[in-house]
Amino acid sequence: MKNNGQNHKLFHSFCLYPEVRFETQENKEDVILVLRAHPVTQIYWLLNGLFFILILILLNYFISSFLNPSQTFFLNIFGIIFIFSYFWLNFLNWFFNVGVITSKRIIDIDFHGVIYKEVTEARLNRVEDITSKSGGYFQSFFDYGNVFIQTAGNEANIEFLNIPYPSQVVTKINELLGKNHGY
Repeated sequence: MKNNGQNHKLFHSFCLYPEVRFETQENKEDVILVLRAHPVTQIYWLLNGLFFILILILLNYFISSFLNPSQTFFLNIFGIIFIFSYFWLNFLNWFFNVGVITSKRIIDIDFHGVIYKEVTEARLNRVEDITSKSGGYFQSFFDYGNVFIQTAGNEANIEFLNIPYPSQVVTKINELLGKNHGY
């Protein structure tokens, strides 16, 4: 497969021809595209984390007269650990929920929590239909949306949620399907 050069966009949420390998990669299987949720979709938990920091600061201001310094210190340590854990778990959720499109397969890797991993894959010759959905002001403005891939038979369907450039992803998959089917 011809490599048109690496192309990473949006904090590595849309990586075209990345130099990566994954655990079930086959011989002569090239990674074409690696996808993660668009960074703008992560603003929700970032704002929540900043809100938690603000609450901790306000809490320090109001309860410092009720608690002694050691109690305030331990309350702050607990609050900081909670807030950084919230940031860390949400970052891991974003980073490890990945869609991978290769020259032979389409793979959706989803982590639920930190300890449960679900991998759904479909061979390109089993792909029946590809749908791109994008709607609303933010999705149109930031160019992100969902891609749904229907497969033949009893295989699980694959969905990439809130990914950047969904129409480009559909185009790339259709190009791969054309090459594999000889169109």
